[in-house]
Amino acid sequence: MSKTIRFNAFDMNCVGHQSPGLWAHPRDRSYKYKDLDYWQDLARTLERGVFDGIFIADVIGYYDVYKGNNYHAIHQAAQIPVNDPLQLAAPIALATEHLGIGITASISFEHPYTFARRLSTADHHTKGRVGWNIVTSYLESGAKNVGQGGLRKHDDRYAVAHEYLEVIYKLLEGSWEDGAVARDRKARVFTYPEKVHEIGHRGNYFEVPGYHLSEPSPQRTPVLYQAGASGPGKKFAAEHAECVFVAAQTKTILRNYVADIRARAAAAGRSPDSFKIYNLLTVIVDETDKKARAKFRDYLDYVSYDGSLVFMSGWTGIDFSRYEPDDLVRKVETNAIHSAVESLSEGDPNKRWTIRELAKWGGVGGMGPVVVGSASTVADELEQWVEETGVDGFNLAYAVTPETFEDIVGHLVPELQKRGVYPREYRPGTLREKLFGRGPRLEAPHPGARYRDIEAVKRSEALLATGS
Repeated sequence: MSKTIRFNAFDMNCVGHQSPGLWAHPRDRSYKYKDLDYWQDLARTLERGVFDGIFIADVIGYYDVYKGNNYHAIHQAAQIPVNDPLQLAAPIALATEHLGIGITASISFEHPYTFARRLSTADHHTKGRVGWNIVTSYLESGAKNVGQGGLRKHDDRYAVAHEYLEVIYKLLEGSWEDGAVARDRKARVFTYPEKVHEIGHRGNYFEVPGYHLSEPSPQRTPVLYQAGASGPGKKFAAEHAECVFVAAQTKTILRNYVADIRARAAAAGRSPDSFKIYNLLTVIVDETDKKARAKFRDYLDYVSYDGSLVFMSGWTGIDFSRYEPDDLVRKVETNAIHSAVESLSEGDPNKRWTIRELAKWGGVGGMGPVVVGSASTVADELEQWVEETGVDGFNLAYAVTPETFEDIVGHLVPELQKRGVYPREYRPGTLREKLFGRGPRLEAPHPGARYRDIEAVKRSEALLATGS
C-alpha cells in the first residue's frame, strides 16, 4: 500500500473530552487544560510526530439529556468545565512552526460578521495555519442559554449554515481586493479605499451590508473542516468542506460513507479527491501487544458508566437512563446528531448494541473504534482501514493525555514512517498548502472562490432579485 496515512490530534479545551472518567487516572494531565504550557508542550509533541494538526472540538451548552439533568456531566467533568477553543490558536502557533490548528465554532451562536474578524485575526496570528470546524450544534441547553429558546430543527440548521458560509465568503474573499493594502509611507496611503467593498448581503437569515473589518489574512478563508454525517450534513460537507471528520465504528460503515461523500462532491462539481476524510479513532500502543493490552485494561478500570451515557445521550438526544442495561439501542427521532442515532441503531446489521455495551464501548474514545497493540499490530490495522475504506487518515482521540499522544509519536509514527506510509516532514506554507500542495487560497470550483469579485456578485444578486 502506498497511500499516505494522515493524523490529527482530537482534543478539547476541557477535562473529559471523549473518555469519561479517565481524568482520574494518575497519569492523566487533562486538568491542566487551563494552562498554556500544557497546550504548547502537547503541540510540540504533535509536531514532532508530523501530525497534520490539532483539532480542538467545542460545545456551547452542557449535556443534560441523561436522567433529564446535568448532574452526571458536572460530576464527571463530561466536557464541562470547558473553555473557548479559539484562544488557543495563538499560543500553539508560537510554540510550533508547522502544526495546523483546527478550531470549532458554531454557526448557531456566532454571528458571521463578528466571527469573520475573529477568523481573520487567528489566521494572521498563526501565519495561515488555522482551520475552522463548522458545526451547527446539537445541545438544546446551548440554544436556550443564548436566548434562542431551543435549537432549530436539524435540517433547518443546515439551511442557515449555507447562508452563513455565503456571508463568510463575501467578507473574507470579496470585501478586500488583492492589493488593497498598500502600506505606502511615501504616498501616506495605507489602504486604497476604492479597493475595499461593502458586501451588501441581504438573505433569509442575515443582513450584512458593510465591509469586512480585517485586512486579508494569509489564507483569507481558513481551511474548512466539517463533521456532518447525516444527509444534510454530507451535502454540506460535499459542497464546502476541505477536511471531513466522521466517527464510523466499522470499516463497512466507513467505506460506505467515503464512497457516498466523494460521489456527492462530484455531483456538486468538485473533484472527489479535493478534500481529506479522517475517521475518529483511539490508539492504545506500547512496545508489545501484551503491554498495550495491559495498558488498555488499566484504562478501562477508570471508565465512568454514567459519564459514558451522559455523552451517548447528549450526542443522540436519547435518554439512555430510561432503559435497562440489557435493552437494545433503538432508533428514535431526535433533534441531536442524526448520524449517531443511525449508526448505533442500524449502521451495521451484524452488530446490535445493548445499553451496557454502549456505555463500556463509549468509555474510551467516544464514538470511534479503539485499536490496541504494538506499533506493528496497530500499523497493520490502520493500513487495512485505509486500504479497505479509502479514508485518508484518522482523528485520534486520547484515553489519557498527553500519554496517548506521546505513545503514538514514540511508537506508532516511526513504524508507519519505516513502512513509507506516513510523512517525515511538512510541506512549506500555510495549512492549506501543507495539506494539499496547492496555493494558500480556496480554488475554483470551491464555492468560496466565486466571491472574489464582490461587485459582480452584487450585480448578479440584484438581477435575480428583480427577476431579470
